[in-house]
Amino acid sequence: MSALQIDTAAVFEPLLAPARYKGAHGGRGSGKSHFFAGLAVEDAIAFPGDAGEGLRMVCIREVQKSLKHSAKSLIEAKLAEFGMREADGFKVFNEVIKTPGDGVIIFQGMQDHTADSIKSLEGFHRAWVEEAQSLSSTSLGLLRPTIRWEDAGRGLTSEMWFGWNPRRKTDPVDVLLRGPEPPTGAAVVRANWSDNPWFPSVLEQERLDCLRSMPDQYEHIWEGGYATAATGAYFAQALVTAKSEGRIGRVAADPLMTTRAYWDIGGTGAKADACAIWIVQFVGREVRVLDYYEAQGQPLATHVAWLRSRGYERAQCVLPHDGAANDKVHQVSYQSALQQAGFDVRVIPNMGAGAASKRIEAVRRLFPAIYFHETTTEPGRDALGFYHERKDDKRGIGLGPEHDWSSHAADAFGLMAVDHEQNGPDRKPVRLNFTSEFA
Repeated sequence: MSALQIDTAAVFEPLLAPARYKGAHGGRGSGKSHFFAGLAVEDAIAFPGDAGEGLRMVCIREVQKSLKHSAKSLIEAKLAEFGMREADGFKVFNEVIKTPGDGVIIFQGMQDHTADSIKSLEGFHRAWVEEAQSLSSTSLGLLRPTIRWEDAGRGLTSEMWFGWNPRRKTDPVDVLLRGPEPPTGAAVVRANWSDNPWFPSVLEQERLDCLRSMPDQYEHIWEGGYATAATGAYFAQALVTAKSEGRIGRVAADPLMTTRAYWDIGGTGAKADACAIWIVQFVGREVRVLDYYEAQGQPLATHVAWLRSRGYERAQCVLPHDGAANDKVHQVSYQSALQQAGFDVRVIPNMGAGAASKRIEAVRRLFPAIYFHETTTEPGRDALGFYHERKDDKRGIGLGPEHDWSSHAADAFGLMAVDHEQNGPDRKPVRLNFTSEFA
C-alpha cells in the first residue's frame, strides 16, 4: 500500500505530533471533526508497524443513543475519500470498524459506563471525544485513568482527543484543557471557519445569515466563543449593542459619587442559591457598573470580606425585600447584620405580583445608559446574556424567567434598575422603615 497523503489545515499542525491530550475547540465549519477522523485513519494505518499491533480506538460522546449520533459515518466517509478498503485492512461492520492488524474502532456513550464497565477500555490506544463540551466531570474522571496504554520500548503512549464548541468556562473539558493548569504536554488549538481552507460557500451563507439574524449567538456558533445567550434571552441583544457602542470597556469610579452594592441574597449550604452583588455608581445620566461578585453556599462574612477587600467598605448596600427578614435559626436579618458590620443599608420593598417582569422591563429601559467595566463584570454579563424565558413548546407560550445559574445575577441587576427609576441620581433616596412584620 502506498503512503497516504492527507491534506491538513495549518491550524491543526500542532496536533500532528504525539501528545497525551489533544484538543481542538472552536465554532462551526472549522473542520475539527474532519481532522480527527482523518487522524484516526492515519493512525490505524501506521499502528501495526509502529506499535506492532492494530489500533484500538474508542469514539465517545457523553450520550449516544444510536450510531447515527456517533463519529462512525464520518470515519467511513474518510475511508472512502482516501480509498481505504478491505484489501487495505479496513472492514466496516454495523457497530464497529475493523482496522489493519486486527485493530478495532468502537463507538460508545460515557453515560452508559460505570467504574466497573469502563475497565473494558483498558488497553485502548486512542479515545476521541466529540461534542466534548457535554462531557461530565464524572465521565472525564472515569476516562482519563482508563486510557493508559504505553509501549515504553517504542516510546509510544495512548492519546485522548477532544473536539468541542465551548459553552461555559466551567465545563470540565475547558477546565482541563483551557484552565490555568492544563496537563503537561497537552496540545490545544483554537480552530474556526476562517482557519478552514476548504470552508464551503453554502456554510459561508449560513454564517452571514447568522451574523445578521442572530448577532447575540454568532460569536458562540461561528467564532468559538463561550455561550452568552440562550433562546429567549432577555438582555442578549442589549449586551451586543452595548459592546458595539463601546459601553463595555474601561470604566472608572467617581470618588465623589455614592457607590452602591445591589444584592440578590443567597444561602448557605451546597444546594443553596448563589449570592450575587453588583457594584454600581449613578453618575449624571450614566450608570457605571464597576464590579460583580457571586458565591454559592458561603456565609455573610465571606461576602462582607469581598466588599472590604475590593475597597467597597463605604458602599451603600441595597437589598431586596427579604433582606429585612430574620433568619429562622439565628434571628438576624441581612439588613441588621450588614448595619452591624458598618454598612449603610437600604431595603427595596416587595414589588408584588409580576416582580420579575417589572425588573426585566426596568433593565431594558435603562440599558442604553449602562456602561460596564469589562474585566471585572464578565461573569455577571455572561449571566445577563443567558437569563431567559421558560417556554411551553407545545402551546407556544412563555412561562416567565427560568430560575437557573443566571437568575441570581439578573435579579440583583433588576433590583438596581428598579432602584434607579424610583430613587435615581437626581432624587434623594427614600429611607424605608419596616414594621415588626419583617422582624
